[in-house]
Parts: sequence; structure tokens; C-alpha cells
Amino acid sequence: MARIVSGIRAGIRFAAVVATVLAGAACDRADDHLSMIAGGDAERGRAVIKKYGCNTCHTIAGVRGADGLVGPPLTGIAQRMYIGGVTTNTPDHMIAWIENPKQFDTKTAMPNLGVPHRDAVDIASYLYTLK
Repeated sequence: MARIVSGIRAGIRFAAVVATVLAGAACDRADDHLSMIAGGDAERGRAVIKKYGCNTCHTIAGVRGADGLVGPPLTGIAQRMYIGGVTTNTPDHMIAWIENPKQFDTKTAMPNLGVPHRDAVDIASYLYTLK
């Protein structure tokens, strides 16, 4: 019985170490994304999100009235492995997704809103601050 309890305790300690390492990696991932977006203005991105109606479909931390339930909540998007469930979460893919999500998934519910590149860069910069 003592061996079983000892094994369970070791398993719990191992799981705690793994969870800590993964959480640290996710934070590093978000910081890496931010540093990879050259010239992005996160504050401007937060402001223009409403211009394109992102707040209608998404819950977005820091954006008043952004409590939509159609699309996924965008808080923590920097830690996610995929965008829209179909492409890896990189700054280039995030910017391209914001500009034209249909290029990645023709069946996505997210419409092409005609977001110009400059605004997409700034929006991506803001989204990557959401941890």
C-alpha cells in the first residue's frame, strides 16, 4: 500500500512540474509573438477592433462591448497552437487570417472584413498582448 501511495505522490509531483513548464512555455510563446510583429501598435489595434466589428462576434479583453458569442473568445489567443483550428499560430498567419480568413478555411464563419494590412498588423499586435 505504501508503494502505491508513494507512486501516486510521484505522479502528482511530475504532473505539477509538467504543468509549470507548459505554462512557462505558453508565456514565452506570447512574448515571442509580440517581438516578431515589427512596427505593430497594440494600442491602435485595440482601438480599431471595433471599427471592423470584431467585438460583435468575439469576447475580447480590454475592448468595451466586446462580448460576442459567435466566434471564440480571443483572450489567451497568443498561447493557442492554431488559429481558427486550421493554421499554426504565427504572427504572419495571424495577420493574414485577420486580412482574409477564407484563404485558410473557405467554410469559416468569420467573414472577410476588408481589413487593410496596417490595421491587421496592429490588431494582431493587440491580440498577442492578451494572456
